Amino acid sequence: MNTRTSGRLRQVLGRADLRLFEQVARRSWPGADRVLPRLSKSADHGLLWFGVGAGMWAVGGVRGRRAAVRAVASLALASATVNTLAKGAVRRERPLIDVVPVVRHLARRPITSSFPSGHSASAAAFAAGAALESRGWGAALLPVAASVAFSRVYTGVHYPSDVVVGALLGVGAAAVLKGPSPNHTRQPPPARPRVDAPALPEGEGLVVVVNPSSGSQPQLTEPARQIETSLPKAEVVRYDESAGPLPEVLDRAAADAAARGGALGVCGGDGTVNAAVAPALRYGVPLLVLPGGTFNHFAADLGVETLVDGCAAVTAGQAVQADVGRVRRLSPAGVAPKGAPDDPDYFLNTFSLGVYPELVRLRERWSPRIGGTAAAVVGTVKVLRGARPLRASVNGVPRSMWLLFAGNGAYRSIGLAPVRREEMADGLLDVRVAHGGRFARTRLLATALAGGVARTRVYASARPHRVRITGLPADTPMACDGEVMPAPADMLIDKLPKALTVYRPVDG
Repeated sequence: MNTRTSGRLRQVLGRADLRLFEQVARRSWPGADRVLPRLSKSADHGLLWFGVGAGMWAVGGVRGRRAAVRAVASLALASATVNTLAKGAVRRERPLIDVVPVVRHLARRPITSSFPSGHSASAAAFAAGAALESRGWGAALLPVAASVAFSRVYTGVHYPSDVVVGALLGVGAAAVLKGPSPNHTRQPPPARPRVDAPALPEGEGLVVVVNPSSGSQPQLTEPARQIETSLPKAEVVRYDESAGPLPEVLDRAAADAAARGGALGVCGGDGTVNAAVAPALRYGVPLLVLPGGTFNHFAADLGVETLVDGCAAVTAGQAVQADVGRVRRLSPAGVAPKGAPDDPDYFLNTFSLGVYPELVRLRERWSPRIGGTAAAVVGTVKVLRGARPLRASVNGVPRSMWLLFAGNGAYRSIGLAPVRREEMADGLLDVRVAHGGRFARTRLLATALAGGVARTRVYASARPHRVRITGLPADTPMACDGEVMPAPADMLIDKLPKALTVYRPVDG
């Protein structure tokens, strides 16, 4: 396209843009004169959307919190792109406001470039980001976002093309973040193999232990009441410390479920779910996991996002097999002693040594505020600044390590922090070791900032069936599914393949 043709095309589009702007200005819109200018002003600096995000976080449950985090992150990227790059690249005068009725004028008219519309970009990014996590929230926010975008033309501060391009940039920002931070509403591939499990209509034969103290705040009895409503024939046990330690309560519940030919259910966070593994294996009963904690990693990886999901799966008898990670104490000869009095420690998500438990705690504390990638970097900085490497032998080779992580299955990652897995029974451990040594702290941090820790020489990863760790110093802590406990000096980490039958909704 030559310069003359390009110039004519811009003139044609410019005239069409102006005509549409004038048509909006001349038309009477009942009730809009009081609503749209105020709505437009409320969206200044993203204040409207931050308020909406806070509301989603407070009342939206797990999906609402995830939708709020993704929506705000998308807005931040869209706003930075539009205000720092797009507006500087295209300098366009604001429309003449003479044709717009005075009642619609904003008290303070913007002085930046008209193209593209930053308000429209932020509105579209927020709604699109929320929709990637929750279609319900996306549908609810779409009319509000569209109204904010239209208000920019209605109040005379933007041409229609400014709004359209701004909205497209906002949707693009949400799409860009979808890659490094995959959404949770996308159903994970069906875990293999699917298995037959008892269908328990209305929960008959199901014994569910609810831990009200799981999560960031006590949940009192609300989850228990919802389970009783959805599964009226299930026995719901509200855990209280006066009934004894949680593992003992779960053991009694599993024995009762086995006698009924039913299943053991547990509602709580990952630590509560971890405590249910040993009883479920001991009595050979299927496990129903209902999300009741702050993050619910195992339930989310299963695809059980809500209590309704889990209740529907147990009613229909939909289940899969899942591997169970195992930590066994070794004798001085380096073998697991037969008839050892100590039961192994199990993990459904992760096992870790070194600084990783603290890194996870910091990431989960900050990720809702600043996003997963930034939180992983902040956590890495704080942990590596004050920690010392751990010395032990891994498969017979002496190591100096900042951390050793073993995941129950292969994980996707953001920096140092594994965040998602899509297969629950692959038979493998996801082992990662951050080595110590000269400048290891600086090199590891620099690589984490670049987002590619798996490519540095100080960070090694493998997917074996087992790993042996010996020579740990006394009082070394280890973490299984986030629960910290003393580590044995010598241990073998392996898996029980397809050992646990777990209910989960299965499409098709």
